[in-house]
Amino acid sequence: MLVLLTCEGPHAPDLGYLLHKNPASLHEREIGHGKLTVFYTENEPARATVALLVEIDPIALARGEGRAASLEQYVNDRPYVASSFTSVALRDAFSTALSGRSKERPELVSKPLPLRARIPAIAVASGVSLIERLFAPLGYEVRATAHPLDAAFPSWRGTGAISFEISGEKTVQEILTHLYVLLPVLDDDKHYFVGDDEVRKLVDHGEGWLAAHPEKELIARRYLAYQRPLVTAALSQLTVGQEEKDEEAQAQEDVLEEKVRLSDQRLEAVLAALREGAPPIKRIVDMGCGEGRLLRLLVEERAFEEIAGVDVSSLSLERAEKRLHLDRRPQAVRERVKLLQGSLLYDDKRLHGWDALALVEVIEHIDADRLDVVRKVVFERLRPRRVVLTTPNAEFNVRFETLPAGKLRHADHRFEWTRAELREWCAGARGYRARFVDVGPSDPEVGSPTQMAILDRESET
Repeated sequence: MLVLLTCEGPHAPDLGYLLHKNPASLHEREIGHGKLTVFYTENEPARATVALLVEIDPIALARGEGRAASLEQYVNDRPYVASSFTSVALRDAFSTALSGRSKERPELVSKPLPLRARIPAIAVASGVSLIERLFAPLGYEVRATAHPLDAAFPSWRGTGAISFEISGEKTVQEILTHLYVLLPVLDDDKHYFVGDDEVRKLVDHGEGWLAAHPEKELIARRYLAYQRPLVTAALSQLTVGQEEKDEEAQAQEDVLEEKVRLSDQRLEAVLAALREGAPPIKRIVDMGCGEGRLLRLLVEERAFEEIAGVDVSSLSLERAEKRLHLDRRPQAVRERVKLLQGSLLYDDKRLHGWDALALVEVIEHIDADRLDVVRKVVFERLRPRRVVLTTPNAEFNVRFETLPAGKLRHADHRFEWTRAELREWCAGARGYRARFVDVGPSDPEVGSPTQMAILDRESET
């Protein structure tokens, strides 16, 4: 089995320092049931590629102890497809890089670089779509190809093997960590005993990205071999810490904006934008619905015939359900409302064909390097007739007396746009025309505290 990692650009020669592997040397090590080898296939000033080759001995595998011994005897796909063996090899070969350390190039450890990882073969029973569901929300561009059993006979059942490539602006630690966790998830098997230590590994390596991943529950189940107590423990550790941080940060933002009652004014402005126009809006998605503040207002509007609240957090959706009191509502109301776990970062077929999409104080919580993906998903894949987006106006921050200069309003905000920056981002929404509305008291110099964009799909005739 093989993993190829490529870096392009001026920092390509630094890949060896970040991985702690000299491009001029061949690095070999014995591992359980086989051997790993690290070598460079190219090392040019503007492009470097390192290969991790993992050679598995199928006879030693069949005669081994534990779960590996239950695999098919002698003849199997384990030597050829990426799996938990590959993850162990990644850890053994690049342990220093996985820990986020580099003695020679410490300044580059946290710097995103143009990286590409290629996996020539992995067995994924769920097909190509699962690869995209796992990697696209992390900001990668994904290319995957399923291999037929025989190209001359396309009607024959496929091999189940898929080659795929992920690329994006990532740190070396990030891309190695994502591969380390997600390769055995795709393969859906582990060759070693899964116990409490695996929970710690998942939580540690998932720090900063797994709690917000729309497929975190699937990842936890597969990574922990479907052992319910371990899965529950992992999800609890991931979710509780993230929810506590979000609640504390939201409370601080609410206090900051209390004088101008922005929360109520935002929701009323969004409702007004959804009510207007012809033909009328009837089916609405509240993307990033959180605990259901907007949903509660939408439910009371009988003109809205179908409402979907979507969030990456299952705990937030549970709280939204309680806020809406759906269990006590009439059947007709319950049939109008759907609560779905999902993300803006991948194309969700369940959200195709809706009239409107509301993004209320959501966009600023997304990493800036993923905003192009969001724009593509919303305006090229989902393509609602109307998108209503609200976000803080960074220019107004100087009017908050208790907000230190240069600090963002919410601890989880990745950025806060000026009015010009919002307009620039909306200008990239192909096939949509945008108009902008101030929300809250307007200042002649810095504008309003919240800015709202209303984007309507242009006629396709």
